[in-house]
Amino acid sequence: MQVIIPLAGKGTRLRPHTHLVPKPMLKVAGRPVMDWVMDRLEGLKISELIFITGHLKDQVEAYSSTRYGYPARYIEQKVQDGTAGAINLARPYVTGPVLIIFVDTVFEADLTLINRTDADGIIWAKEVEDYQRFGVVVTDAEGYMTRIIEKPKEPISRLANIGLYYIKAVDTLWQGIDHVLASPANKGEYYLTDAFQFMIEKGKRILAAEVGGWYDCGKLDTLLETNEILLRKGAARRPTVPAGVDVIEPVYIEDGVRIERSVIGPNVSIEAGTVITDSAVANMIIGRDARLSDVRVNGGMLGNRVILDHFEGSASLGDDSEISGR
Repeated sequence: MQVIIPLAGKGTRLRPHTHLVPKPMLKVAGRPVMDWVMDRLEGLKISELIFITGHLKDQVEAYSSTRYGYPARYIEQKVQDGTAGAINLARPYVTGPVLIIFVDTVFEADLTLINRTDADGIIWAKEVEDYQRFGVVVTDAEGYMTRIIEKPKEPISRLANIGLYYIKAVDTLWQGIDHVLASPANKGEYYLTDAFQFMIEKGKRILAAEVGGWYDCGKLDTLLETNEILLRKGAARRPTVPAGVDVIEPVYIEDGVRIERSVIGPNVSIEAGTVITDSAVANMIIGRDARLSDVRVNGGMLGNRVILDHFEGSASLGDDSEISGR
């Protein structure tokens, strides 16, 4: 089975780092989002990874080619025309059933369901309360998808589409994408979910399977929530710290971080090379080689080599930024 991993095709909602780092390679609880997702492939027979990238193709290839151990190819989506357009770029290379994973979320699911189903496809979803924010999956009595509705006003379904799909009937998928691309764009984009609707109307059965957990990494507030959840679920790492440093768990602190006379935590991830002195830091993701001195910061994300001095509040800064409150 091949796996299509679109890193382009969907809008970018995170600001810090995103001009320098592909969103799926942003770190949460000490690891890139993509690493958390790739862990879920265990137990599947994967023949190839097909990455659909944006303009940061070289960075994605350099990282993943030595990381994941599967044959891979990399295709740049030069025209950002939506998720259907992104998946369509993989068509010449797809030889059979495909797993499609949009990696701006971390999920908990047993993907070996693929090995046990006789359905033409699977769409994974998660029941949510704030259903108006998402595309929701409507199912029949047997759990098969009947339609997807974007951001419904009425609670016709609370099963949110998380961007994880298995398609066995790939010929019908391509027919559906052709139909979508030949139709007027929806707000300037062509949506893959419209191709799934086409498949259903042609008699294909797409099973709706609910995931055990779904943690959004697509915008700052939810990224911080995901960081906290993953730390509390076992990703935390607390090294020995010197006297005068208080650590409020959970935290993830890499080797090579220097902390003096400070309070760290809860829910903080810090990469190697960072130095923090005379500060209190909570609910933060901090990149490598940052410098924090005399700050009281709660909430935000700091990029690599950020300098933050004499500051109080929340802060989200891209790589090589500097703020001093003096």
